Amino acid sequence: MTDRMKDTPAKPHSSHWGAFSGAWKDGKLVIVPHPIDPDPNPIIQNFPEALRHKARIAKPMVRRGWLENGPGKDDRRGRDEFVEMEWDAVLDLLAAELKRVNDEHGAKAVFGGSYGWSSAGRFHHAQSQPHRFLNVALGGYVRSVNSYSAGASMVILPHVLGNYDDVSRKNVAWDEIVAHTDVILAFGGMATKNSRVASGGISRHTEHQDMVAASRRGCRLVLISPLKSDLPDEVNNEWVPLKPGTDTALMLALAHTLVSDNSHDRGLLDSHCTGWPVFEDYLMGRSDGQPKDAAWAAGITSVNADDIRALARRLPGKRVLVTVAHSLQRAEHGEQPVWMASVLAAMLGQHGLPGGGYNYALGAIANYGRRHNAVPIAALPQGKNNVGDFIPVARISDMLLNPGAPFDYNGQRLAYPDIKLVYWAGGNPFHHHQDLNRLRRAFAAVDTLVVHEIAWTATARHADIVLPCTMTLEREDIGGAPTDPLMVAMHRLAEPFGEARDDYDIFTGLAGRLGCKDAFTEGRTSGQWLRHLYSFTRDGLAARGLEAPDFDTFWVRGELTLPQPPHDGGSIRAFRNDPAGKPLATASGKIEIFSDKIASFNYADCPGHPSWIAPVDVISETTPLQLVANQPASRLHSQFDFGGHSSAEKRRGREVARMNPADARARDIADGDIIKLFNDRGACLAAVVVTDGIMPGVVRLPTGAWYDPEDINDDKPLCVHGNPNVLTRDVGTSSLAQGCTGQLTTVQVEKFIGNLPPIQAYDPPVAVKAGLEAAE
Repeated sequence: MTDRMKDTPAKPHSSHWGAFSGAWKDGKLVIVPHPIDPDPNPIIQNFPEALRHKARIAKPMVRRGWLENGPGKDDRRGRDEFVEMEWDAVLDLLAAELKRVNDEHGAKAVFGGSYGWSSAGRFHHAQSQPHRFLNVALGGYVRSVNSYSAGASMVILPHVLGNYDDVSRKNVAWDEIVAHTDVILAFGGMATKNSRVASGGISRHTEHQDMVAASRRGCRLVLISPLKSDLPDEVNNEWVPLKPGTDTALMLALAHTLVSDNSHDRGLLDSHCTGWPVFEDYLMGRSDGQPKDAAWAAGITSVNADDIRALARRLPGKRVLVTVAHSLQRAEHGEQPVWMASVLAAMLGQHGLPGGGYNYALGAIANYGRRHNAVPIAALPQGKNNVGDFIPVARISDMLLNPGAPFDYNGQRLAYPDIKLVYWAGGNPFHHHQDLNRLRRAFAAVDTLVVHEIAWTATARHADIVLPCTMTLEREDIGGAPTDPLMVAMHRLAEPFGEARDDYDIFTGLAGRLGCKDAFTEGRTSGQWLRHLYSFTRDGLAARGLEAPDFDTFWVRGELTLPQPPHDGGSIRAFRNDPAGKPLATASGKIEIFSDKIASFNYADCPGHPSWIAPVDVISETTPLQLVANQPASRLHSQFDFGGHSSAEKRRGREVARMNPADARARDIADGDIIKLFNDRGACLAAVVVTDGIMPGVVRLPTGAWYDPEDINDDKPLCVHGNPNVLTRDVGTSSLAQGCTGQLTTVQVEKFIGNLPPIQAYDPPVAVKAGLEAAE
């Protein structure tokens, strides 16, 4: 296989971080953002160097210990050699293992892991492909629910406001914010590094310019975060540095001031909400003896009590929008700030007003705050899963280490299934998951771990069977999102690397061996599936009397602009205008300030109304700093960490941490030093930037640097590259949601003065040819 070295015309493609075109010039791939994009995401420049990087996987591989000893628990995962195999041989092996597990244990012993971000394409969608295969071939699989980003909010919001998508994607629009909003209380901020990403693709990045436009009109954007970078500099004229994880306490104090001043909207609380009297007793201290006033909150949040009261008193009579970032609920008791922010907006009478009210995760990704398409963009159907067992997505280690153990989730008492085989296609849990040393032990506990991957991530290195799959530039697809009007014909820009195959072709080969090829493919090739999926959009256009080009015309044009109706405020505005006729999809039909249903669960860590619950993971003499492990700016999650743009943002090959000058001086640390971050769970190295844009007592290290253990044979090796998830805690947000708590933990930091270990994360593991002994 060789790429065409001659110059080629530009062809369209799309990604979660932007639409673009690619052309070969002088033997190099040149990526150009779509011309309509006013603020292109530089992450697209990770593609050229990633395409043929040494980290790519060229041939199918099988872990030597699994090949020689057969399936079973094995702590050599992540430490073993790999054996190169031909496709037919490895597919035969894998089909036999799938049959063995299904025959002996049933489909409930198979976990279908995928996280869906590997491609913006609707056909080569990383979740749809493996889930369809497992449903067809085995009759189902144990699934995960919710997401690492929004694990707590996806459970709490349906209880208190209704449908998650309605609350997050349909109730507030950026054009209304620009026109109407007076104050935005941005808890956790709205960093444009996050809103430059959209599941399914994005053609125009407008969040930055919309915030600037709102600010110029007079809107005050109040950033409430330990990190000054969580709002763009142009609009960041009011920063409230807040101790990480204490947002709920600040919200309660703002609410207490409103009630003390009698400036809350009692009419809306009576007409559109339920449970206010019970919550008011808690807020004012009548039920527990502790008023949640500004003085109380100051001792928790590090925000001055007078400043809290002054902020609260600026809000009544204004068009106020309360936003909550994903980050707030990726922590202990993450349900509470999500819920309390809704209560605060209700107390101000703002729910459902244009540019006002409450929006969960506005700015978290670019799918939020936008209009919706009027016609569908179809995806590969996944079929029926006949296995009822599931886990919250962040409980993978708990499941693998504790089969049969009980756990609570959203009012249910469930048990972890006994998993024998994990099939992972799309996603890298060594990025998403916490306490990576625990995750290593969890992966050692299964019989077989199968991974489809483009490159040697830590997940691939821990697998038993590694199947090289194509990356998005090496296949054709249709890119589109329900909140973006541009549907893109994703042309192939490069030939597959080595012997990499499309996931669909891999699953087709396995389905043939398991006797279900026709059911899996429905007789269609990849190209025929694209035509079939496109027909749903074409039919939708035709039904509206709009131009509905055939597939060939769409493919040649490279894109199609879809109609979008005006924003209508969604279910929240409809409820505000007609509470009796348009009730919310909650138990009461109203905004739930106190939830009888949640209270009936009797969870000590998630009571029936928003509450301040002190965290367990607090600073101590041995771990005196709070670590914020947030999303990176130079890549999406850990994707293409080896790409050009991501690599250029590192220092001395390491991920970059940031800390306050006072904390740095106390440790004799200077800008540009290499530091060691550590706690009882693990340790990692990072380069450091010393800045007053982070509050004292806090260190920030973004996620996504590939896990790179200095010695793979250690049980708690030093990660030399800067993956913060060797430090984070693997516990759920609460018994209600069991969401991820990976945003915050506590650490110690010191200057690293030893010999700097080399970066080996991108070096392929040791491999031998099938039938040959390893080198002596």
